Amino acid sequence: MHAGRRQKKPIPLKSMFYLPIIPRLQRMFTSMQTSEHMTWHDGNKTKGFLRHPFDGEAWKNFNRKHPSFASEPRNVRLGLCSDGFTPYIQASASPYSCWPVIVTPYNIPPEMCMTKPYMFLSCIILGPSNPKSLIDVYLEPLVDDLKKLWNGVWTYDVSRKQNFLMRAILMWTTNDFPAYGMLSGWSTHGRLACPHCMEHTKSFQLSYGRKSSWFDCH
Repeated sequence: MHAGRRQKKPIPLKSMFYLPIIPRLQRMFTSMQTSEHMTWHDGNKTKGFLRHPFDGEAWKNFNRKHPSFASEPRNVRLGLCSDGFTPYIQASASPYSCWPVIVTPYNIPPEMCMTKPYMFLSCIILGPSNPKSLIDVYLEPLVDDLKKLWNGVWTYDVSRKQNFLMRAILMWTTNDFPAYGMLSGWSTHGRLACPHCMEHTKSFQLSYGRKSSWFDCH
């Protein structure tokens, strides 16, 4: 750089906004309105009915594999959803798209799950196009927080008036098929596109369209 010339500030290739989830989960236990709801799943089980994710096999299987986590009903079960959207209408052939990443706690009653106050926007990945395989880079801050939550963070529970080691686990993701391919790293195109069959696929190509079909595979 020449003497007397100011150094230019580097321009980022892409920007992302991250909103930490740990403080928001902790605040759910410091409010009397939500702290008791965070253990609702533990005392409202009805055998033979499927009315909440805790009645599902994924929840029960996780409890069997991680009994120490399941023994504390205040530990948080999370879901993640992500999809692209166009924030404004454009006349160009390739519209601008953003990718929000939303984290939702599932400890709470079914009428509260997936409602606006409990859908925590954690990341906003700016466009102009979808992040594709680079989504792993943008999810790094969220993954770091999830690792901390798996080990536990000290949290005050106002309903019991005590501190406890709050842990959390990401149970599942909710997304369409293209977004599933981005989040999982599994290609959702071609003969091996089915994430259930994987390499044991029974797909076949249509005679005329030459497209892959999984008709009557499972």
